[in-house]
Amino acid sequence: QVQLVESGGELVQAGGSLRLSCAASERTFSTYAMGWFRRVPGKERERVASISRSGGSTYYADFVKGRFTISRDNAKNTVYLQMNSLKPEDTAVYYCAAGTAIPGLLGQFTPGYWGQGTQVTVSS
Repeated sequence: QVQLVESGGELVQAGGSLRLSCAASERTFSTYAMGWFRRVPGKERERVASISRSGGSTYYADFVKGRFTISRDNAKNTVYLQMNSLKPEDTAVYYCAAGTAIPGLLGQFTPGYWGQGTQVTVSS
């Protein structure tokens, strides 16, 4: 079973940047596609970004395109989410997930394992 631990969430002013990290316990990390999701209280969890096993392909939700970048370092068993130009509406708990994706369909990434989440708060 893959254990995922997110870090990097904190309070930041609008327009600022944060980098979230998600460290995986599993040595077979490179066999999983990875994704970031977020949840605002009272709303459904939404997909933010996903990345292929090699890191060569990525997917972004429209509301983060051009502002967020997902990347991974398979040697460190870690996936990252660089968040720039943050807006108050980006305030949420951010979760990373390990799972599967059909090549070319990262927008349909299917999570299998979840981290505990990290809080990101963007003040106006």
